[in-house]
Amino acid sequence: MRKLLFISFVLSLSAAAVHGEDGAYIGVNIGTAMSSVPAPTQITTLLRSQNIRHVRLYDADPAMLAALSNTGIRVIVSVPNEQLLAIGNSNATAANWVARNVAAHFPAVNITAIAVGSEVLSAQPSAAPLLMPAMRYLQNALVAAALDRYIKVSTPHSSSIILDSFPPSQAFFNRSLDGVLVPMLRFLQSTGSPLMLNVYPYYDYMRSNGVIPLDYALFRPLPPNKEAVDANTLLHYTNVFDAVVDAAYFAMAYLNVTNVPVMVTETGWPHKGDSSSEPDATSDNADTYNSNLIRHVMNSTGTPKHPGVAVPTYVYELYDEDTRPGSTSEKYWGLFDMNGVPAYTLHLTGSGVLLANDTTNQTYCVAREGADPKMLQAALDWACGPGKVDCSVLMQGQPCYDPDTVDAHATYAFNAYYHGMGMGSGTCYFSGVAVVTTTDPSKITHAYHHLTLAICACIVGSMTGCLGCFFLQVTDLVFMLGRTGRR
Repeated sequence: MRKLLFISFVLSLSAAAVHGEDGAYIGVNIGTAMSSVPAPTQITTLLRSQNIRHVRLYDADPAMLAALSNTGIRVIVSVPNEQLLAIGNSNATAANWVARNVAAHFPAVNITAIAVGSEVLSAQPSAAPLLMPAMRYLQNALVAAALDRYIKVSTPHSSSIILDSFPPSQAFFNRSLDGVLVPMLRFLQSTGSPLMLNVYPYYDYMRSNGVIPLDYALFRPLPPNKEAVDANTLLHYTNVFDAVVDAAYFAMAYLNVTNVPVMVTETGWPHKGDSSSEPDATSDNADTYNSNLIRHVMNSTGTPKHPGVAVPTYVYELYDEDTRPGSTSEKYWGLFDMNGVPAYTLHLTGSGVLLANDTTNQTYCVAREGADPKMLQAALDWACGPGKVDCSVLMQGQPCYDPDTVDAHATYAFNAYYHGMGMGSGTCYFSGVAVVTTTDPSKITHAYHHLTLAICACIVGSMTGCLGCFFLQVTDLVFMLGRTGRR
């Protein structure tokens, strides 16, 4: 039987992330090509339960904006392609659009950007001449409303406008688009707005006819001899995502634009497809891609060209869209189905500042790997003091004293506090030294510590849960010792 497990998604634990930041974050796209679209209040309930703090809408639906009001969720609203003609031809129409769809909702709705159209240069080239006028008119309206310092104007591009994308150092934009792209990049530069780019390693992989390895598309670790090397820069690329983003940076540099950041407005992997023509559209691959993507982005890894420079990224997408035309996989990019049931499990363990929040009691709050020991100790002291966690079991001679490390003791205290507070959003933060994980903290490598922490983990729960947990851990212990002996 296929297991249907929870998804524990995202994000941004720090106050800066909630109230606005220019650094690393993950968001989601919210499409509505569904036979039964969830009510806006259902959507925001799902967003908040998963602690998703950044979303992109494909329009500016007033009901959806009303539901997002006072949630703190950061929102990109969009001008649909079909509205470009009116806005690109009239400053007054653009001003009315901003008044109705932005100013009327701000600041209760934390609108951060306007995405003007979607892949206009590749999907609707006849509208290309209207793109820059529309962007300028909307910018003028924001300036007039004194909103330009809070809200940026840009437009999402398909990565297909970049030619010769590997090696990245040789990449350049389709020269036939220079008449639009050059003034657009100058506009983005002058307004401090990002280049919005849709990056789909899945399609790059599918179209490569075996040239691109699946592991390279999925962010899986590659041996050094399998990494792609840019012969001009000697930069090593371990995944398609970074190569495409850097190709955009090099293409901009070719046009003497070097200070416009890249924002990835769409990326993801389908979890289902036609078995004969789309064999790699699977839930396992979707889990692998999105989990690795989130970890990569949130760790501020950056790209080989710009290491440590955050690439804000929006996963495509929140819901499966069953009415989308095209191949089977087009309908199955969602993290959830239309009823809010998770499509698959994301494995976010070890992703640092990510919050994995669910309603199944199967998440744990643990000390973040690599956290500063002094900060961990301070957080442990708070949990056992003002946090009112009973830490007597951590004293010498008590069941949870061993292992006697600040990480182990902090994990016990953090998890006890987190579950005592009903696993509420923000209750596993502790100044950034704690993280929610779906991996049971009792399952560590050393057999003795494995058993000790199992007992301690059970103390936090019910007696019935403790006995079950203890039995399972003893069974695991016997198995582990037996397996070790066979070596």
